[in-house]
Amino acid sequence: MKNTVYLFAILLLFCSNQSTAQETSLPETELWWKRNNLRVIQTNLPSYEGATLNPDSLVKDLVDFSANTLLINAGGIMAFYPTMLDFHYTNPYMKNNMLGDVIKKCHEKGIRVIVRFDFSRVHESIFKAHPEWCYISPKGERIINTDMYVVSINAPYVQDKAFRIIEEVIDTYLIDGIFLNMPGYQVNNPYEGKYHGIDQNEADKKRFAEFSKGTAFPTVENKADTLFQKYVEFKKYTVEDWSERLHKLVKSKSKEIAICTYSDKFVDIIRHESQSMTTLPYWPYTASDNVSNAVNSFPDHIISNASIQQISFQSRYNAVEPQEVQIRLYENIANGSGLDMSMMGDLRGYEDERNYGVLKKVYAHHKKNEIYFGKYKSIAQIAVIAPGSWPNGEPMQEYRGIQLMLREAHIPFDIIEDGQIANLEEKVKKYKLLILPEITYLKPEAIRILKEASKKGTNLIATNRSLFDSPETLLELFGARIISKDNDGAGNYLVPDNRQIFKSFKGQSMLFWKFNLGLYDLKGADQTALPILAKGRPGPPEIIGGHDPIGYYAMGIKNHEKSKAIIFPVNLGRLYYMHGYQEHKNILLDAINFINPDISKTIQTNAPARVETILQEYTKNTTANRDKKTSDGMILHLVNLTGFSGNTYFEPLTLYNLNFRIKSDKKPAKVFGMVNGKPVKFSWKDGFVDLELSKLDAFEGVVMDW
Repeated sequence: MKNTVYLFAILLLFCSNQSTAQETSLPETELWWKRNNLRVIQTNLPSYEGATLNPDSLVKDLVDFSANTLLINAGGIMAFYPTMLDFHYTNPYMKNNMLGDVIKKCHEKGIRVIVRFDFSRVHESIFKAHPEWCYISPKGERIINTDMYVVSINAPYVQDKAFRIIEEVIDTYLIDGIFLNMPGYQVNNPYEGKYHGIDQNEADKKRFAEFSKGTAFPTVENKADTLFQKYVEFKKYTVEDWSERLHKLVKSKSKEIAICTYSDKFVDIIRHESQSMTTLPYWPYTASDNVSNAVNSFPDHIISNASIQQISFQSRYNAVEPQEVQIRLYENIANGSGLDMSMMGDLRGYEDERNYGVLKKVYAHHKKNEIYFGKYKSIAQIAVIAPGSWPNGEPMQEYRGIQLMLREAHIPFDIIEDGQIANLEEKVKKYKLLILPEITYLKPEAIRILKEASKKGTNLIATNRSLFDSPETLLELFGARIISKDNDGAGNYLVPDNRQIFKSFKGQSMLFWKFNLGLYDLKGADQTALPILAKGRPGPPEIIGGHDPIGYYAMGIKNHEKSKAIIFPVNLGRLYYMHGYQEHKNILLDAINFINPDISKTIQTNAPARVETILQEYTKNTTANRDKKTSDGMILHLVNLTGFSGNTYFEPLTLYNLNFRIKSDKKPAKVFGMVNGKPVKFSWKDGFVDLELSKLDAFEGVVMDW
C-alpha cells in the first residue's frame, strides 16, 4: 500500500509539472542559443542541497545577477527529481519536485534552464545489482568515489539506460537544454589523482572485437603501439556513435533543446572551462585561450567557457580570487563566448562569496551592452596552431609561450586546433602567417593545406619538434633535416648575428639557453641565423669561457616563391613561458617583422604589455541582424592585467592617457567607451584610427561605429 501511495504521488507531481511547464513556456524562437548571448550560472548541487534549495530565492538571485540561463542538476549519478526508473538512483535528500519548481519559476522570469547529466558513475546499489555495467581495470580494480562506481561506456547503463533517463526528463519537464558532464572513457580517478588504466569490461572487449574484426584488446596506453592506435580510433567511433544517437533522440523531442558538452560532434554549445592552476606559472589568459581556440576551430558552434569557482577538487569550498574571475569573464565576451560561471551549490549560503561583486558587474555590463557582443569577425592576420582543445605538458608550455609573446606585443592572432586544419582549408589559407608551436603531428590533409597555403603566400614559423614525424615536410617547407631533435640546451648560447633580422638586441651578443635545443641540418634552407655556441666552462669565474660555435644554427629560413618559412628547432615558447626573459620574446617578434612588418602594425599603443588588446569587427547582435553578414564597426576590447603578479591576482592599476593607433580602412562615425558610455577622442588618416583613452580601470570596450 505504501509503495502504491508513493507511486501515485510521483504521478501527480509529473502531471502537475507538465501542465504548469507548458503554461509558463518561453516564447518560441529559432534555436534560442544561436543568439550567442548566454549569461549562464551553474549551481552544481551537492545531494543535500536538493532538500534545502529554495526555488524562489534561487530565481531572485539569478535575476539580481543578470543571468539568463541556469544550469542545474537533473540526473545520472543521482536523480534530482522523482524518477520512475528503478535503475536511476534517487537523491536521498530530495524533497517534493524541486527541479520542476525551479524550471517553472525560471521560465516565468524569462530564464532558460539547461539540465545537467553525469553518466560517469552509478550508486553502489546499482553496482551491486549490475557489476557488469561498471569499469574494471587491468588489475581487476574498480574506480570508486565513496559509494559511487565508474561505469563502462559500452555497457548497458550508458548504451541504453542513459537514454531512457534523458527521455524521462525531457518528457516530464519543459527544459531548454541538456549538459553532459564527464562524457567518454575513464582511465583515472580524478578526485584522488590516481591512474587505473584501460577499462577491461567485457562489453568494451566485445565491441572492440567487432570494430577491429577480432583484434586483441589493449591493456596498456602506448601511443606508439598500433593496437592502441586502433583503440583510439575505436574510442572516437563509439563516443561519436553515442553522441549521434543522443542527438537524434533529443531533436526528435524538440529542436529547441540545446545539447551542450565538451566535444563538437552532434553538439550545439561547446563548453570549455577556465580552471585554477595548481602549478606555476599561472596563466591569466585562460579564457582568451579557450574561447579563441573554440570560436575559430568550430565556427558553426556557440561557445560557453565556464569560469570554475573552485580552486581544485580538493578545495571545492574555496573560490579563486575575484580579480582572476573578472579577467576570465571579460576575456570570454571579448573573444566571442557568452558568460558562464560554475559554482558548488546554491548562491545562498555559499562558503566563499567574494566573487559575487565582479560577477554582478560583468554580467550586468554584458546585459546592458548585449548588442555589442556575440557577433564578431576576426581581423587577425596570424593564426597560432594549438595542440588540441586541452593542451598539457611541454607542448602546452611551448604553445602558451608563443601566445604570451604575441599578447604582450599587442599583435592580434587567432587560435586554430591542429585537428581542425583540414576542416578549415579556405580560412587557413587567408592568414599571412601560421605559427606551429611544437605541433609534432598533422594529418596528411592538413600538411597538404600548409603546403598550398605557403605557395599562395602564407608565411610559416615552426618551433621545437614541430613536424618531426614528417621528415619530407620539414625538408620541403623549411629545408631542414633532423640530426638530434632532443638535446639539452642548458649552458648553450645563441648569437643574434644578423642585425638585419635581429634589431632588438642592442648591447647584447649572446643569448642564454635552457630546455630543448634541437640540432638540425639546415643546408636545405636559404639562410641560417642564431649560431649555437658550446656550453663551455660555467665556472669558477676565473676559468669561464670556451663558448665556441658548434656548427649548428637555431634558425633556418626557406624562401618560397610568395612566402617564407622559418624554423626554430628549439623550445622558444616554453623558455619564455617559464622564465619570461625579453630576449627570447624578441627573437620571435624580430622574425615576424622580418617576414612582414605590417603584421605588427594592426595595433600600435603605449599601453603596458599587461593590457590585453582584443580587436574585433562586430555586427550589432539584434534579432533583425540575425542573418546580416556585413560589419557595423570595430571594437577594441581592453583587459587590464596589471594586477597579476605571476602568482597572485591583485586589483589592477588604473591607467591614464593611453594612445592607440588601429588599422582601419573605414573612418568611424563615432567612437565611445562601453563602460562609461562617454565619447572617445579620435582621428582617422591614411587607413589608421588614432584613439586617446583618458582612463582604463579593469576593462573597457572601445566601440568604433562605421
